[in-house]
Amino acid sequence: MTGSIIFDPLLPIWLIAALGGMALAGVALALNRGLSGWALRGLAGIVVLAALMGPALQREERADLSDIVIVVEDASASQQLATRAEDTASAAETLSARIAARDNTEVRRVTVQDGAENSGTQMMTALAEALAEEPQGRIAGIFMLSDGRLHDIERAPNLPAPLHLLHTGRTGDWDRRLIVENAPAFAILGEEIILSLRVDDSGDAPSVTTVPLDISVDGEPPQRFEVPVNEEINLPLTLPHGGRNVLQFTTPMAEGELTDRNNSALIQINGVRDRLSVLLVSGEPHAGGRTWRNLLKSDSSVDLVHFTILRPPEKQDGVPVRELSLIAFPTRELFLEKIDDFDLIIFDRYKRRGILPSLYLDNVRNYVEQGGAVLINAGPDFASADSLYRSPLEAIVPARPTARVIEEGYRPTISELGARHPVTAGLEQMHAGEWGRWMRQIDLDEVTGDVLMSGAEERPLLVLDRVGEGRVALLASDHAWLWNRGFEGGGPQLELLRRLAHWMMKEPELEEEALWAEATGQQMRVIRRTLEEGAGDVTITTPLGDEVILPMEEVSPGRYEALYDGPVIGLYRLANGEQTAVIGLGPAAPVEFEQTMASADVLAPLIAGTNGGARAIEDGVPTIRAVREGRPAAGSTWMGIAPRGAYRTASVTQTDLLPAWLVLALISALVLGGWLREGRR
Repeated sequence: MTGSIIFDPLLPIWLIAALGGMALAGVALALNRGLSGWALRGLAGIVVLAALMGPALQREERADLSDIVIVVEDASASQQLATRAEDTASAAETLSARIAARDNTEVRRVTVQDGAENSGTQMMTALAEALAEEPQGRIAGIFMLSDGRLHDIERAPNLPAPLHLLHTGRTGDWDRRLIVENAPAFAILGEEIILSLRVDDSGDAPSVTTVPLDISVDGEPPQRFEVPVNEEINLPLTLPHGGRNVLQFTTPMAEGELTDRNNSALIQINGVRDRLSVLLVSGEPHAGGRTWRNLLKSDSSVDLVHFTILRPPEKQDGVPVRELSLIAFPTRELFLEKIDDFDLIIFDRYKRRGILPSLYLDNVRNYVEQGGAVLINAGPDFASADSLYRSPLEAIVPARPTARVIEEGYRPTISELGARHPVTAGLEQMHAGEWGRWMRQIDLDEVTGDVLMSGAEERPLLVLDRVGEGRVALLASDHAWLWNRGFEGGGPQLELLRRLAHWMMKEPELEEEALWAEATGQQMRVIRRTLEEGAGDVTITTPLGDEVILPMEEVSPGRYEALYDGPVIGLYRLANGEQTAVIGLGPAAPVEFEQTMASADVLAPLIAGTNGGARAIEDGVPTIRAVREGRPAAGSTWMGIAPRGAYRTASVTQTDLLPAWLVLALISALVLGGWLREGRR
């Protein structure tokens, strides 16, 4: 039971103060006039003012509440290294027992697991939640058992009691870490890029100057190099192919280091072409002559060289050459000296006119067989005696003209094979309404390539073929421009020609036989594209070496997909027949293993701000002492808690110190006494 005096004024304080001033003025006047009862009158005024303040004696019946000490145990991935988990569990039991043995003290134990989506140790988040569940006035201390490597220090709550850290570091701990300091997401094919790496040793590491570094590209057998330790390494690199390039850097685990989970770095760089060089040769001006030019000029990634033959050799009108403004066709330079500089050569309604000798056309054939690409946009001349087919190019052209030109309206259609090929797949869903008609087609037979589109009389219209290392496409009509003009509603001319040109230039996203995966967190979407019926199962090899057979489901013609949740972070290998691919899920080194050496540095400001302390568990579990708030709470062998003296009020009673009857009696007595004293004079 405790008691205290409280006041409950009957009038506003300012009014009571005013009345007090008036009473004081009256007493002063009485004293000035020599009235002998001034003292008794003053006492009467004091009694009135005291009564107006409403004094009362308040008695509280209290029940003492226990102090609460929070013990936070780190059970994240980095705490599973060496003997940290066992050390933490043993120390937590001993510490909790010592705290619970103290009078009027309770223990709240909180366990912290790994955060979601590789967010690391969320210890401050867990502590804030634990504090929110307890009255702040009862928290006497906070103990953390951890390696000190938490990843949400910015979420630290206001701490009402001393914070202490018992860290799991041991004498002799050391670790080696591979760090990628600079790696671009994209790189231009053929151009050298510089990757910056570091191999850092921390802790009580052995004295070495170099360590082995294995470098693997797309899961191929690695190459080994010796690199310096604790120094930045600038590694020159040229990407081997377009699309995604997966590079893995690994330094082998050394004896005695804490873990090898941070000894690898996985980098995925997309290889892109700087400029795609295209040579466009137009045999003569025609209504659709600017179709290809406009398409290729609108693509910022294409460097176009365009020649239109306006003055063939047979045109002799007597005009002196010096008076012509035409540019001579540099045939030798283009078709002999610099032909390999082009990614694609387009012949738009070109026919043999003596401009390109057979030697040059034979060089074009050789260019294709060695990896180049030729696209023939055929007009009526392709069916004539001057056709390009009747030249050394016959060996690579995927179909033979029959000399018949079909002059009638027809609507191009996608073939069954074309519905599966990436060049034409999905085109039928594009462009609102029915496709407009084309009015001319060159009849073809002896087709050796893939027919993706058909036209009049269901004859081949678009034929693609692979020749040697290169590619050839034949479009058996020069009327694609009708779609561009919107004739009868038009059609997907721009998308068709764009895809066709980029397939010719071997863009990875348009390969008809391909296997790849797209990652979202720890889940991958495996995608297989093929022209065959059925894709079969995909074999996935995990970073642990386990093999998983994944059935594929057809989602659209020629496209098969499946979802797979990777069990661990790392490099996965995919195989389906002759198609292979690799993909990395998550970082090669999770955030939990970026820093593995136990340290109090991250928590040091919070510990200092609460007068707490930090020590290693291997030095022993400290004894527990009570300290006053604001005093140092840690010593060489002990750590302190600050008892809060919290209580619960069971009941409250109030007794007026100046009840009305007593006030009336006192005032009456004092006023009467003053009157009698003054009357005697």
